[in-house]
Amino acid sequence: MANKNYRTLSTALWPILLLVFVVPSLCAKSKPKTAPNRVIAFKRAQSLNNGVSVSWLEQTWNKNILDTVELNPADFKLLKKLGFKSIRLPVAFAYFETQGTPMDKLLARIDDVVKQCNEYGFKLIIDYHAGELNDSNYLTETPRIINLWQLLAKRYLNQSADNLFFELYNEPPHMDPQTWKDAIYNIATAVRKIDNNRTLIVSASNFDSIYELSRFVRLADDNIIYTFHFYEPFFFTHQGAEWIGDQVATTGVSFPYNGENFPKLNPRAKNTWGETNYYQYQRDGNVQSLKDKLQIAKNWGNKYAVPILCGEYGVYNKYADQDSRCRYIKAMRSTLKALNIPGLMWDYNSNFSIFNGPPSIANLPDCMRDAIGYSAAK
Repeated sequence: MANKNYRTLSTALWPILLLVFVVPSLCAKSKPKTAPNRVIAFKRAQSLNNGVSVSWLEQTWNKNILDTVELNPADFKLLKKLGFKSIRLPVAFAYFETQGTPMDKLLARIDDVVKQCNEYGFKLIIDYHAGELNDSNYLTETPRIINLWQLLAKRYLNQSADNLFFELYNEPPHMDPQTWKDAIYNIATAVRKIDNNRTLIVSASNFDSIYELSRFVRLADDNIIYTFHFYEPFFFTHQGAEWIGDQVATTGVSFPYNGENFPKLNPRAKNTWGETNYYQYQRDGNVQSLKDKLQIAKNWGNKYAVPILCGEYGVYNKYADQDSRCRYIKAMRSTLKALNIPGLMWDYNSNFSIFNGPPSIANLPDCMRDAIGYSAAK
């Protein structure tokens, strides 16, 4: 009798066991669907890989900057020959507005870059650079930024969304995370009222920090690429940078760290974070450290299943030796490639340039040709 009841009970349990063990395993084979706009954003992010910023319309220290032309056909041909695929155009919109610069004059310069990028086959990012947004003025500053982006959204509505991108705000300062998220969400939403197809580029606060990005919560918009800037280790990449201050006063720092030629700490850097970084450099100044830190951004992108972009990386070239700059650029490019993170260098023809002198093949050092994968035989 007991055996019969056991068989009856076992028979009754089979459907339940099937539901518990078999059905979930079947469901696990089905991949969740990714929103169509997210798929598009991933594809467009990859199209921006191997790009470079052109420091021109963000040069607020040059009062006559709009009277110069930093990108002409020869530059586009050179960039094409070197293998670059995208151009980032930082524009100091707020500065030009406060200077009373006619907007038509500024837009004409941008229009020309858009036209030439289309002609020579480059993706283009228009970047809102050198803004004034902060915790204390966001209620009045955000509407000004919105007005500008709505003007641009209308102006370039017919430009291909595969080729033209809007980076809504470059390097917001250290801000309350919720204040920044509210501000950037409102800016993005304002653009969406005019253009639903354009892929927008957004960062976390604290100057596009990877660490702030790791704490950021993605926006409720699937057509966004999230950007970060990477100048780690800052002690090397910004050595001697006058605008930073005493923290980076120690120069002669090579990459990777070499104890035999490591310079003495500049006295001006004592009791600053530059002194802390001086003693940390033997651990930070190597390729593995780059990988470990870039992995922070990669992990965040994986967490939210969103595309990420290294929007700036490079080395201030006044004090860093040429071979170290080459090794750093090569290490960054190979690491970004290994992590499948598209990247853009800073910058084309200013004080982070990869050239020794004005941009030209002749002024591109052999080690930098190797670093960026350029071959004259291509």
